[in-house]
Amino acid sequence: MIEFYPLGKLVEKYSDEIHDAVLRAAFSGRYLLGPEVERFERMYADYIGTRHCVACASGLDALWLILRAYMEMGFMEPGDEVIVPANTYIASILAISENGLVPVLVEPRFDTLEIDESLIESHITSRTRAIMTVHLYGRLAWSGNMSEICRRHGLKLIEDNAQAQGCMTLNGRRTGSLGDAAGHSFYPGKNIGALGDAGAVTTDDGMLAETVRALANYGSKEKYVFRYRGRNSRMDEIQAAVLAVRLKHLDEDNEARRAVAEQYSAGISNPLIGLPMPMPSQCNVWHQFPVFAECRDRLQQHLAGCGVQTMIHYPIPPHRQQCYSRWSEMQLPVTEKIHAQELSLPISPVQDSEDTAHIIRALNAFR
Repeated sequence: MIEFYPLGKLVEKYSDEIHDAVLRAAFSGRYLLGPEVERFERMYADYIGTRHCVACASGLDALWLILRAYMEMGFMEPGDEVIVPANTYIASILAISENGLVPVLVEPRFDTLEIDESLIESHITSRTRAIMTVHLYGRLAWSGNMSEICRRHGLKLIEDNAQAQGCMTLNGRRTGSLGDAAGHSFYPGKNIGALGDAGAVTTDDGMLAETVRALANYGSKEKYVFRYRGRNSRMDEIQAAVLAVRLKHLDEDNEARRAVAEQYSAGISNPLIGLPMPMPSQCNVWHQFPVFAECRDRLQQHLAGCGVQTMIHYPIPPHRQQCYSRWSEMQLPVTEKIHAQELSLPISPVQDSEDTAHIIRALNAFR
């Protein structure tokens, strides 16, 4: 069986460096708020191209912390609205609603899989305070026009960069540095993954970074003095040490993903299977390689029979989830089409060309 994402092989690829990093952190005697986290924060801020990076416990926490910090700073209040793509993973929306803010779902474009910028302004109201753009599947979901919309309406631009670490614009700016703040996930399956959950916030806003850091530490800037009602959301030293190793190799790992994607794009020729719209290479780090088929479930079964493990991202759209049952009557046809047809193929920095060729043959043999 060709694994969808062979995490063990990824760790093995850099096993000596990871081994040394884990031992260094384990025997340091500092396990939280120590030098490994400080080092990773500096490295990641430099990599992304922002003045500040604040490590935290997960990507969901990173987005929650950004929004809560804006509320503590007086820019938002309960009941304010945040525009978000309707086809995103549920974490983007949970971060909004958990803060007492209102998610406003905007349809994506089927060809890009990202939020349809032409629809954004029609959803802006007097209560809108931010746009959250989500770089789904590792694809760039931003343009200068989006920033201009935010400037024109006085909105914050927040990036959900959970799936696109290393992605760049045509002029060389990295996702995570394009808006006012960005949330990042280092879940093990991400392009840069920890050995457990971890996340970070990047921003150029010093006040926001200071507020996020306090909120992530129970709301405390000074030991036992609590300015905010925060939460415990801290990256541990071992995860930071591992992430520093993975960060050094992120660009080469992304290039390896692009090589797999290029082989798929050149080889898949089945008219029953749709491919993602091409983008300039730096604008896509291929967190996933999604294909589309009206008979998606049958295709997945066919591939399993050929020894190929696949995943669906995601089988149920947010507005059809029980936790948001108030949206159950909402009609979002583009989102629903994506969720009904999407199937993710194996893609990773350790996938060899023979396995990719086998997957292509299986896809082209599907009838």
